[in-house]
Amino acid sequence: MRGAAVVAEGFGLKGPRGWAFRGVTVDAAPGSLVTIEGPSGSGRTCLLLALTGRMRPTEGHADVGGLRLPRKMAAVRRISALGPVPGVSDLDPALTVAEHLRERALLQRRFDGSPLDLLRPRAQRAASRARVRTALDAVGLDLATLPKADRTSVRDLERLEALRLSIALALIGEPRLLAVDDTDIKLSDAERAEAWSLLRSIAGRGTTVLAVCSEAPDDTITIRTTEEGAADALAETGRA
Repeated sequence: MRGAAVVAEGFGLKGPRGWAFRGVTVDAAPGSLVTIEGPSGSGRTCLLLALTGRMRPTEGHADVGGLRLPRKMAAVRRISALGPVPGVSDLDPALTVAEHLRERALLQRRFDGSPLDLLRPRAQRAASRARVRTALDAVGLDLATLPKADRTSVRDLERLEALRLSIALALIGEPRLLAVDDTDIKLSDAERAEAWSLLRSIAGRGTTVLAVCSEAPDDTITIRTTEEGAADALAETGRA
């Protein structure tokens, strides 16, 4: 599936305590890896949620996949998906990997379904299994390598395994835009490199990726936020 272009100009959001972010300008082609870099508390997550149609901006505008924000927030939500975003799309530590995958597949079938699907449940189940396999392959998560295979509880996953699972769940819906929060938190240097390699791979397959981090790699389109809630006036490609 073709990724969604992300274009914004003078994009900002003001809350009860002042500006979460403002002055964001970015122009990213479909299939780009876009990073939101800044310290914790600088409005990074708010910007992530605003660009995926989940928070309403208060100034400027953005277009995601040709859909204008804030007017088309619901439509942007339909073409985007959240990977791990603390407090919004957390994994349930008590559920197993299989339970998470089964739940997401069922929700996706309901979301995508039509009345005709009631006449072909076997075909729908096969399609769901294929989507799950494709998503797991895309994130490099081999269930056989987990402590109890797909019966492993989320609480027993390593941080990088949990990240892969969260992203796989998001990819089941075949989104045009994938959003990931706290990409590099609590990861070793080697794990961080793996995480960025994973996101580059997903972008390379055509899905636009929007990732929050404390330090962005050199080869991304980077939006930098500050503790005052303002972002750089222009997103940069790399660190030139």
